[in-house]
Amino acid sequence: MMDAELKQILSKTANTIRVLAMEAVQKADSGHPGLPMGCAEIGAYLYGCVLKHNPKNPKWMNRDRFILSAGHGSMLLYACLHLAGFNLSLEEIKNFRQLHSHTPGHPESRETEGVETTTGPLGQGLGNAAGTALGLKMLGARFNTAEHVIFDSKVFVLVGDGCIMEGATSEVSSLAGHLKLDNLIVIYDSNHVSLDGPLNECCSENTKMRYQAYGWDVYEVDGADLDALQTTITRAREKQQRPCLIIATTIIGKGAPNKAGTYKVHGSPLGAEEVKAAKTALGWPEEAFFIPQSVRDFFKKKLAQDVAAEQAWNKKFDAWARAYPDKLREYEAMAHLRLPNDLEEKLKAIQTPTSVAGRKVSQDVINALADLLPQLIGGSADLSCSDLTMMKKFPVITPGVFTGRNIKFGVREFCMGTMATGLAQTRMFTPFVGTFLTFSDYMRNAIRLCSLMKEQVIYQFTHDSIFLGEDGPTHQPIEQLASLRAIPNLHVIRPADAHEVKMAWIAALRYAGPTALALSRQNLPELPQTDVSYANGMGRGAYVIKKENGPADFTLVATGSEVWLALDVAAELEKLGKEVRVISMPCWEIFEQQGPEYKKSVFGANTGRRVSIEAGVSQGWHKYIGADGVAICMEGYGASAPYRQLAAEFGFTVESILDRIL
Repeated sequence: MMDAELKQILSKTANTIRVLAMEAVQKADSGHPGLPMGCAEIGAYLYGCVLKHNPKNPKWMNRDRFILSAGHGSMLLYACLHLAGFNLSLEEIKNFRQLHSHTPGHPESRETEGVETTTGPLGQGLGNAAGTALGLKMLGARFNTAEHVIFDSKVFVLVGDGCIMEGATSEVSSLAGHLKLDNLIVIYDSNHVSLDGPLNECCSENTKMRYQAYGWDVYEVDGADLDALQTTITRAREKQQRPCLIIATTIIGKGAPNKAGTYKVHGSPLGAEEVKAAKTALGWPEEAFFIPQSVRDFFKKKLAQDVAAEQAWNKKFDAWARAYPDKLREYEAMAHLRLPNDLEEKLKAIQTPTSVAGRKVSQDVINALADLLPQLIGGSADLSCSDLTMMKKFPVITPGVFTGRNIKFGVREFCMGTMATGLAQTRMFTPFVGTFLTFSDYMRNAIRLCSLMKEQVIYQFTHDSIFLGEDGPTHQPIEQLASLRAIPNLHVIRPADAHEVKMAWIAALRYAGPTALALSRQNLPELPQTDVSYANGMGRGAYVIKKENGPADFTLVATGSEVWLALDVAAELEKLGKEVRVISMPCWEIFEQQGPEYKKSVFGANTGRRVSIEAGVSQGWHKYIGADGVAICMEGYGASAPYRQLAAEFGFTVESILDRIL
């Protein structure tokens, strides 16, 4: 049983969380009070007793992580962060959901200290958490020794009914169970109410049996019973051998006398009268945003313990560092995500055939980088033998064994996307993940959130056009390049040949954000025109690879496998007495970061009729070729045939292009 004094202060803390949540939502006239009020005891116990962290150093490496996957309940997290001593003032609580506040409607990791990841689209927080948990297990396998255990933290996640129903959590939970992630503890806020009404109107599964089938330990507890929470979470943490699901039965909006337990409290303010009635029922003062001094004192004492815990860990780390200087050097290289000063020189030295697929060159680059960058880890959605993402010198992660650097995600693209973000959020890894470009649609929302957070994840998307051939239109990407380019902060790079693939990896490694590499299945000729320095080529996003001798009659701009075609078209145009400029434009986003003078030097005056050549939709190209420009593109789906026949069928030949533009 919990100590009576502790139980009393945690109960008061829970009511503090309830009141802060309902008042902040009411003041904003917007928000979701139901979850914070129903899970108040869970938040109070986690932040008051369980989490090993230091609010004064939110990035302490061996901290426990708490992730609110059900991000609509953000006021639970904000209230707990404020009480625990993180840099989140009461004034910010009062400014909930207001412009430029640190308390946005859904938690954002770049906005608020103590928020581990941006959540809101349901289920993805669990994926991020599983990725972080996997990353921490990999760090422990790499750096822990029998005498010095420096990585032993846990990842706690709070999920709701919506998270449990989303497909992302099915994928993630399946893989987490397979890998036996014994540092992942998920608390399920089971309140039987969804935004639209009672949960039983849309869901009747047996979640306990489902997670047992995944290979998880499953516990059931009353989410408002502090004694039961202590018993269950302590048991889960201390005896854990695989991921754990704690099904916590709660009452949504607990404390609201007229609306508790109903969907009306899920996503709308309680109303002034209900707030007043709830405070009366709780015996709470009328003062707005009141926090009892005893609660303040309790968390002040907890904060001192938190600081001492990190100090003790620092001493352990220092002893480890003295005992293992080689491991320390590797740790520091990873912690700073260091790149060799001669990286460009090393990548240029990689020998490749004169005709080779983009995916094959990237595989060679990955395996060269594996020796240079200890932080580089990779994985694939059951396609490593085809998207060529395997690091050959290193083993695959297997259940309970985390010494490898390759991850087999299985046919779980969405899971892979969310977990890659979580791996990056350890701040010790640069993850890359692979699948076919057309399947990027399965993981698009994960890519979007990663881009919102500007996490460094590299997506290797192969089979990048109709020219993958016989697999046909179900596998041939058409709209995916345009779709990915529409995502802010995401760099989309489609290299033309081996030279550009090597430089694309430099771009990805130097960019503090996500990068999508679109690589060919078919062989591409090595182009001497692209054999330029990073600074003069890929580092500019677009660059002239063939100049005209006088005022240009045509400017041809292309990406990827169509760059060599553009050069062949230019050669034929010159035979007809035309002056032609050819531009390789592997990355629109990098090009847009260039100054106006450089942009003008590439797409300037007197460049004639502009023609884009890319085996995808034309969307976006007219920004560069103008309204009167010609887009050689795909506006429908492909077909099943050898790729040379597809080129003729869909107009990607010299003759077809000349017919279009002359």
